Order: sequence, then C-alpha cells, then structure tokens
Amino acid sequence: MRRKLKAKKELVPDRVYNSAKVSKFINYIMIGGEKSVARKIVYKSFDLIKDKEKGNNPLEVFEGALKNAGPTMEVRSRRVGGANYQIPREVASDRRLALAMRWIIGAAQSKKGQAMYKRLADELLLANKNEGEAVKKKENVHKMAEANKAFAHFSW
Repeated sequence: MRRKLKAKKELVPDRVYNSAKVSKFINYIMIGGEKSVARKIVYKSFDLIKDKEKGNNPLEVFEGALKNAGPTMEVRSRRVGGANYQIPREVASDRRLALAMRWIIGAAQSKKGQAMYKRLADELLLANKNEGEAVKKKENVHKMAEANKAFAHFSW
C-alpha cells in the first residue's frame, strides 16, 4: 500500500518580482543556506538581462527560458523479466519546472571564468532563444525517449 502524499507548502513569492517561480529558483541556487547570496545572484542576473534585452522584461525572459528548457518526455528505467528497459513517460508539470531550473543552473555552473550572475544571465538568455546547454540536454532526453518508443507498452 502506498503512503500518503506529502502536502506541498505554498511558496512565498519573492519581494522584487512577486513571483513564486523566482522564489523557487532562488532556493535552487542557494548553497549552504545562504539565501541572501542566492538572491543577489538572481537579481543581478535579472538586472543584466534587463540591460542586454532593452525591450524584454527579465521575468518574461525567465519564463520563456523555463518553458524552452523543460522536457515533455523522459525515460524511466523499469525491470521486466530480468532486463532493464528505458520506458518513455510524460513529465509532470512540477517535475518539468524542477528539471528546467536544475539544468539551467547546472549549465551556468559548468561555465568558468565569470561571475555566477553573468553566467546565469547568459544561460537564461540562451534558453529563451532555444539555445544553450540546458536546451541541448532537453533535446537529448527527448531523443532518448523517441529512440525507446518501442518499450512504451511496458509502462505502468
């Protein structure tokens, strides 16, 4: 029997942009409980986006980047008759958002030589244009799901 699902806490929107997604993004960036440092990184990168993209609101760029970097399909491993199969599954909206944030932050962290806020701003701008490492990762996941479509009948 499955246990009860844990009730999810409502996230308090951030002070500057009044967005729960930005607040969640700040929490993903935070390392070692230093939320003020994470806030500075996010807000500085949003200011940089505002400077680079004169007409665009940084919140719109952020939302577009999350939309473009979030996968719609993924593969999950399933053991059937002594063999492991990669079964393609649709991704839930919460997980899609979490993966997009994780991939964007990971792509920004993997680059070296600049301040984190600059790398993050660059990655958000690239993801908004359907480019960059986070979008490449999404495309690889989609290719893997497409290649394993034959095993879809094993889904549970």
